[in-house]
Amino acid sequence: MIEENIESLKYPIGKFSDQHFAEAPYSDKLKEELLLEIKVFPKVLEMTIQNLDADQLATPYRDGGWTVAQVVHHLADTHMNAFMRFKKALTENNPTVEGMDQDKWVQLPDSKLPVNISLTLLHAIHIKWFELLKDLPAEDWQNTYYHAAKRKTYTLWDALKTYVWHGKHHTAQITALIKRKKW
Repeated sequence: MIEENIESLKYPIGKFSDQHFAEAPYSDKLKEELLLEIKVFPKVLEMTIQNLDADQLATPYRDGGWTVAQVVHHLADTHMNAFMRFKKALTENNPTVEGMDQDKWVQLPDSKLPVNISLTLLHAIHIKWFELLKDLPAEDWQNTYYHAAKRKTYTLWDALKTYVWHGKHHTAQITALIKRKKW
C-alpha cells in the first residue's frame, strides 16, 4: 500500500508508457495536439503556482522529493536542454547529447532564485520551441539524437512526446500537493 502511494505521488498522471500517445506513430492530428501542449505549458505551470507563497514553494511535493521551486527550476533546465537537442538533431546527423544529474542540478545556486526567473525562461523557450516545430515537415520528425547516458537513440517525434509528458507530469505533482494541502 505504501509503495503504491509513493508511486502515485511520483507519477500522478502515470509513467510515460501509460500515456495514450506514448507508442503512437506520427500523425498530423497528434502533432497538433502535442504542439499545443508545448505552446501552453508555461502558462499552465504559471497558473498552477501563481498563488503559492514562499513557504509553499519551499514544500516538497512528496516526502523525499523536490520542493515546488526545485521542480520549476528543473523544468526550465530540462526543457532548455530539450530545445537544444531538437536544434542539434535538425542540423546534425544523429548528434550525441549528454545527460544531466538532475538531483545535483537542483542543488546548484541558480535553483535558489525566485521561480519567476525559470517561468520567464520557460515562456521564452517554449515560444522558440513551438516556432521551431510548428511547420516541421513530417520526415524531419524522424531525425534523431543519441542520448549517451541512456545509450538510446530518440527520434524527434518520440522526444516531443516525452517532453510533453514531462511538463504535464511535474505540473501534476505540484497540483496534487496543492490538493492534498488544501492550498
